[in-house]
Amino acid sequence: MSIDEILKSGSDKMEKCLSQLKKDLATVRTGRANPMILDKVLVDYYGAPTPLRQLSQVTVQDGTTLVITPFDKTIIKEIEKALIKAELGINPNSDGMVIRLKFPPLTEERRKALTKDVKSMGETSKVAIRNIRRDMTDDLKKAEKQENLPEDSVKDGQDKIQKTTDKYIKMIDDTVSEKEKEVMTV
Repeated sequence: MSIDEILKSGSDKMEKCLSQLKKDLATVRTGRANPMILDKVLVDYYGAPTPLRQLSQVTVQDGTTLVITPFDKTIIKEIEKALIKAELGINPNSDGMVIRLKFPPLTEERRKALTKDVKSMGETSKVAIRNIRRDMTDDLKKAEKQENLPEDSVKDGQDKIQKTTDKYIKMIDDTVSEKEKEVMTV
């Protein structure tokens, strides 16, 4: 495996890690209604756990209310059960045709707790990035032994691996910082 292949493979893995962090952060509740908070909600649809967003249309009515319109009206009760089970901190309100989720403003205490969760997600992602860096370094050492790479090439490869790692760590920090601001904004 060449140095360029090692860097490309590692960068792809780091990009996936960053992408997953962004998906996870999108499900963190803020004071505004965000349909992505429902991405992890699974509804028991005729015995099969099915993502809510596949069974309904989700729209933002105003800045603080999500409206869930099921394609099949007979599963409204199942959707309500799934929303309660998901522990979103919001009680579903159904009129038999649609379900409304009214997002109350977050308390200062809840905002701080969510900020801690966001930081924790960021730290977990940084650990994953560092593990990828370690794997890349190991691959580089193997390539050095197998292909008798010159010392300068190995040193250059290690520098590139570190620069790539630093770049993704900074991107994670920026993403986490942005989400923290969003959570703390009233």
